[in-house]
This record gives sequence, structure tokens and C-alpha cells, in this order.
Amino acid sequence: MRRGAGSMRGGAKNKVEKERRSYYNDKVPEKGNIQEDNEMKKFFAMMLAVLLLVGCFAACTKNNGQQGDAETPEPVDPGTQNTPEPAQNTPAPESGAVTVVIVVAGQFGDRSFYDSSKEGGDRLAKDYENVTVKYIECNNENHDVQMRNAADMGNIVVCVGWEFYDIETIAPEYPDVDFIWIDNATEAPVDNVLNITYAQNEGSFLAGYIAAAMSKTGVVGAVGGEDNMTINDFIVGFKQGAAYFNEATKVEVNYTNTYDDPAKGKDCAKVLHDRGADVIFQIASKAGDGVFEAAQEGGFYAIGVDSDQKYINDAVIICSMKKEVGNSIYDAIAEIVSGDNSKLGTTWVADMSNGYVGIGYGEEGSTQQVPDDVKAQVEQLQAKIVSGEIKVDTTR
Repeated sequence: MRRGAGSMRGGAKNKVEKERRSYYNDKVPEKGNIQEDNEMKKFFAMMLAVLLLVGCFAACTKNNGQQGDAETPEPVDPGTQNTPEPAQNTPAPESGAVTVVIVVAGQFGDRSFYDSSKEGGDRLAKDYENVTVKYIECNNENHDVQMRNAADMGNIVVCVGWEFYDIETIAPEYPDVDFIWIDNATEAPVDNVLNITYAQNEGSFLAGYIAAAMSKTGVVGAVGGEDNMTINDFIVGFKQGAAYFNEATKVEVNYTNTYDDPAKGKDCAKVLHDRGADVIFQIASKAGDGVFEAAQEGGFYAIGVDSDQKYINDAVIICSMKKEVGNSIYDAIAEIVSGDNSKLGTTWVADMSNGYVGIGYGEEGSTQQVPDDVKAQVEQLQAKIVSGEIKVDTTR
């Protein structure tokens, strides 16, 4: 501003000086020069005073505008004053930047539940330039510690697994962080928590129907990872679907009591096969890989879970009950990033009606064991479930 004012001042002075000299040469006698010089000095002084007043007024106006913006003060170097550290070090979005931390109860590599969540996170990072996605594996321990670590790192925390029970008490400690709990729900609404549960019982109904339709022994089986409400929600739907095809169908069930050991899954599948099961539904995450191995060695069929797992071994995996965890995470975070927080504080049921639960038969060109007429029947059953004509049993 000084440089601009100085240029104005110099330009005005030069113009007046030229006029003054012309006036003196043409009109004024030599002896009047001293008096006219004094008058011009007074004129210049008055102009300088006016310019200074204008500059002061502009500066004051600018300062007043800054004081009015109380919600966005200038940043202060924390080293210059003794300000207490905040209760948590949650990074605030800068220029729309968002950090998402996906923390899984177990570990990646299961090719189903946890890996599906990572697929959703990877797609977010690819599609949104302002979104950074980080991952934490709990390895089935220290869920609370890792939940807090995630909240310290990100703006949005996705807890993948029913094991994160203490989210009800931890999330309120981080009011500026949005939490998403996958596969379970808080007992009461929490303002900054979106619960996403899945109607796995509906998809499992269709898996049970297919298993019974494909069985030659009239006995089918299910290997669960653990005897709990979530796993048993698959199983009740599976049993109901098998009975819907044929009430005489027998369903054998056992549990690996681990989600990470394929050897346990293989042993469980062998036990069920010895009981006559020739189609076995794996509901045990990575431990379910052992079910596929047993099917390959024992000459029976298997059904995958959570993701379309037919690519793993399309000779024995006839279909998969898909629970679109990755897609649901992607869609929920996309809404939050766009500014829609309306689902926070609620439980969102991802079910067959909104496309997050269903049956997958593998990619185009993969071996198909399920006949087209059975697939057509499955589509009809799906429509009846969506319409409410068929009510699927549930443990929830």
C-alpha cells in the first residue's frame, strides 16, 4: 500500500510543478516567486495529510474486518505460549482432507470379511483425492487400544468386527471423530457412531436352499467360526433355506473356535462329511479355507461366505453368500465425506432389499455347478424375501 500511495503522491506533485512553472513564466513577475513557493508548500502538505488519513482509514477498516471473524483466528505457534495440549490429537480436515482408519478385529488375508473391508477402503482412496485410508490389524487382541489409536490418527474410524463392544464408551471420548461399527450395534444410539449390521440370515437362507438342492445325501453342513449370535444368524437362515427346499434335509453344524486356522476348518469339515454332509457352508473367515481344502480332497461341495469366493477353487465352491462389507463401508463414508451425517447415531441394516446381501456364482467363465433352474428359483425366493412374503429366522 505504501508503494501505491507514494506513486500517487509523486505523480500529483510533478503535474502541479509543471503547471506552477508555466504559470510563473507567463503570468508572475520574478519577485513573486517566494510567496508562490510558500503557497505551494502549504498545498503539498495538505495533500500529504489527506493521503495519510486515507491510508489510516483503510488499515483500520481491514483490522475491524479481521476482528469480526472470531471463529477463524490466525494460527499461533504453540511454542510461543503455554497452551495445554488437547485431550486427543485428532487431525482436522485441511482443505477437505479426510483420514479414514479401518481397524479390523482379526487380520487381513481371509479373502472374505476383512479383505472385503480393505477392498472398500482401497477403492475410496482411489476414487477420492482428498481421502487417505490407513489400516490397523488387531490380531484378535487389544481391540480397545487399537480403536483409540485409530481415533488418534483419523477423522473417520471404521471398526470391522462384532468384537468392538467398548465403542459405546470410547467413541464419546472423541466427539470430533465419526465411527462406523461393522457387524454389530450399540445397545443405545451414540451420536458419532453409525452401526452397520447385515441381514446375513437372508443370504444364508438362499445358500441353504442351494445346498439342499445340490445335495445327493440329503445332509448338508455348516462350519462356524464361533458359537455366537452373529455366526448363528447365518446358521438359522441356512437351516431354514434347506428346509424350504426339502423339510427332510438334515443340517449338521460344528465350530472351529478360531477364525485364523485353516487346519481347524479342515478338521471340522471332515467331521461333517463323515456324518454324510456333501455340501458344506463355511462361516469361519480364514479358517474356512480349510473347508475348501477338505472339499477338494474329499470330493464334496463347499459354499463361500461374505465375498464371492468361487475364484479360490471353482471346482468345489459352487456359490458364495455375499455380504457386501466393502461396498457398505464405501457408501457410508462417501456420504459422510459429501457432508451427509444423517446416519450417525443410527443403525443401518444392509440387507437383500438394498443390495448388500445375496448370492454370487463367480466371475463370467467360471465353472458352474448350480443348474439354471435352481438359480431361477433362488431369484424368485430372493424376491419373496424382499417383499416380506418369506420371513427369515434370525438371532438378532
